Amino acid sequence: MHEGLKDAIRQLAQKRVDPAGKEYMCLDLAETIALAERFQCPRRTVELAALEQRIIPERYQRNIGTVGIDGQMRLLRSKVGVVGAGGLGGLAIELLARMGIGSLVVIDSDSFTASNLNRQLLSLEGGLGAGKAETAARRVKEINGAVEILPLQQQADASNLVASLAGCDLALDCLDNLATRFALEEACGRLAIPLVHGAIAGFMGQLAVIEPGRPLFAKIYGAPPAGTGNVGRGVETVLGNPATTPAMLAAWQVNEAVKILAGLESGLKDKLLIIDMLSGECTTVPFA
Repeated sequence: MHEGLKDAIRQLAQKRVDPAGKEYMCLDLAETIALAERFQCPRRTVELAALEQRIIPERYQRNIGTVGIDGQMRLLRSKVGVVGAGGLGGLAIELLARMGIGSLVVIDSDSFTASNLNRQLLSLEGGLGAGKAETAARRVKEINGAVEILPLQQQADASNLVASLAGCDLALDCLDNLATRFALEEACGRLAIPLVHGAIAGFMGQLAVIEPGRPLFAKIYGAPPAGTGNVGRGVETVLGNPATTPAMLAAWQVNEAVKILAGLESGLKDKLLIIDMLSGECTTVPFA
């Protein structure tokens, strides 16, 4: 089937010219969908077979100048866990799907309330009361049918994170409490995968790339809090969450994840980036 699929892709590929005037071969979205149906295979298989021949699925054409064809193939073959599907997580999921991350695991036990409407991309007036993980899955399928997504409508904790994230190449920390953050860091260490940490409060955001075997949370936050669940939550409830802060930080989180997965170097390993959107200043704190 693979060679037959490749032959079909070559026959359907079209020559296009990008905005810079450079010619490239592409495969239309409609043709991608039709080939997946014809060969009874996942759409991602069609996209990878095209990219292997340097034929660009049209939906990813604007990615190529940044991550390259080989980088796009790596993204499509990647699996990412997103823990928390609220302000940060909902935006991150959207961006990961648009970049063409091949597989997502979304973990969140919460449902949408009216207080989420000011900032959470997945939160809509007609969807209040719906589960965040299930809503994320529906949104991803509307954005990119090639992306596989596993929604886990459950509380993330030390008892289930390793099993839930098994097979992932990287995880995003989009949580709002310290107890679960420490559990997530430990789980990623056990799975030997990087963790891209993000946290927001008011106009402030912070970001770090935590490599397996090099935990940072104890250096950033001190000793882990006792208890589970919402322990450690508080700063953001006092300072608030405007719409702009999670949008900014989620974009930066996904950018770091994409760089790592595409084989590009992250400049935030063993560092904490603090972003003050009120003053417009960024500070990098190194950790030895």
